[in-house]
Parts: sequence; C-alpha cells; structure tokens
Amino acid sequence: MKKFTLAATAAITLLGLGLTGCSSASEDTASAESVTCPGGQIRFGVLPYEDPEALEPAYRLLADALSEKLDCPVEVQITEDYAAEVLAMENDQLEIAQFGPLGFVFANERAGATALASFGDAEGQPTTYTGGIWVPKDSPVKTIEDLKGKTLALGSPGSTSGDALPMSALVDAGIDADVQWDYAGGHPEALLALVNGTVDAAQINSQTLATATEAGTFDPAGYRQVWESEEIPNDPVTVRSNLPQEFQDAVKDALLGLDSADVAKVSKFLGVDPAGPMIEVTNDTYKPLFDLAETMNLTEKDV
Repeated sequence: MKKFTLAATAAITLLGLGLTGCSSASEDTASAESVTCPGGQIRFGVLPYEDPEALEPAYRLLADALSEKLDCPVEVQITEDYAAEVLAMENDQLEIAQFGPLGFVFANERAGATALASFGDAEGQPTTYTGGIWVPKDSPVKTIEDLKGKTLALGSPGSTSGDALPMSALVDAGIDADVQWDYAGGHPEALLALVNGTVDAAQINSQTLATATEAGTFDPAGYRQVWESEEIPNDPVTVRSNLPQEFQDAVKDALLGLDSADVAKVSKFLGVDPAGPMIEVTNDTYKPLFDLAETMNLTEKDV
C-alpha cells in the first residue's frame, strides 16, 4: 500500500504528557476518598475526535453532572491521541474513559477497560454511525474501485471510521496497494484536506459530516459519497476493571441516571440529535470490532 505525505492543515497543541485536563465544578469542594471517589477524584479520558476546544465544554457539563451523582470531583482529560488514551488507562492514570469502538478493543485487551454505557437516542434506543469516503461532486471517481491511483486522506491511526474501516474497504476492493493515503491527524483534518483540494478523496464519517455541515465548514451538495460502511455502535464510556466492583457499579448507575440535557452536547458531537439518556452496553456490544481487529490482524501497535 502506498503512503504519501499529507501536509498538516490544522494544528492542535495539548498540554502535559499527552493529556489536557478540565475539572468539574465540584473540585472546589473536593470530596474525601470514598467508595465512589477513589483517590479523591475521578479522571475521565476523552479522545480528541473533534477540536478539543469544542469538546471541552461539552464534556465539562457531563462531568459536572457525574460529579454530583458520585459526590466526587471529575476531571476531564482530553488525550493527545488514541494511543495516549489507552496508555493512560493501562498506567492507572484514568478511572473512566470514552473510547472509539476500535480503540475500546485495544483498551479492553491492554488496560482492562469495561464498557458501561453509550449514548442513546430520544427514544432510549442504541445509536450508531457510519464511516464514509467522499470525493468532489465533479470527480471522475464513482466507486471505491475508482480510487486506484488517487490520494486519500484518512483520520488518525486506530480510528474505527477514520482508519480501520476505510482501509478494510480498500483491501476488499483489491486496490489497497494502489491508493496513496496518509493520516490527516483526525476527522476534521481529513475533511479539511478534501475541502482544500489537497487530496482526491477523504474519509468523512456521519458524525463529522453532521457537525461540519451545521458549522458551515462543509457543503455536502458539492461532494459525493462513494463508499459507506455498515453501522457502527456508538462510543462506549468505560471503567478500569482493576478498580473495586462497588465503584464500577456506582459509575454505571450514575451514567445511566444522567439527564438527557447533561449529555446532549456530547451526544450531538456523536451524531445523536435529539439526545436521549445514556444506555447500558457491554463488551459484547462491540464484538463486531473485536472481530474486525482479528480479521485485519490489528493490534495496539497499529494505533
């Protein structure tokens, strides 16, 4: 498979060793260590699937509500990338974390992440999203097979819809050795590469499509989708399995008890609008992603 160098179209600087944090409002009156507050705080990891500056207030709202239910300060830590989030949980630097579906596979295997809850719709039903490959409307590319010899912007290594699924589609189409691809650095950056005309095609998942369309940074009328993945279960919020079971149960109950308004801003980033409450998921919910990783021989090194 050919890889070309895609110049960065945007830069994000994160503070610290791959993490940047924002604490919940309850930190001003930090709780003492308790069953629901191990170590006196809960660190909540979030992968940077959108601009961290946009994600931060949405997750702070969720964290504040969670903090109130658990009587414990909740600090949101937006990690530098997918690998940093897995590593942080593996090193006991995160108590809970939201992973992408494929990232969860590696987090489960390496860090013992256990799926607790995901983002439901207004009817309280599970939600999904899809991966896609888009080209300009006037492009000669009509099908995924036509990408042979073309340039393609992917998202980030280890991304479900921004890496593994489009790469799997190229393999299935028999053109994986003939497409020139590179990682743009994330979903928004891949979309921007297409808009700026620096690539022939780009992966754009349904979540980023909705966000960018509403923000006015992408007009779907000027582009065409030439490939779409099967539906993917939305991101799980997980807990580290080496923590006391009583704490794990308390976090699960707290997540499932959050009001829709507490999670609405995060849900919107995930393509869920109008939002509903969080719903229970288990590791088995993500079995298709475990199967995908096995089929493609993916390991945490691919992140």
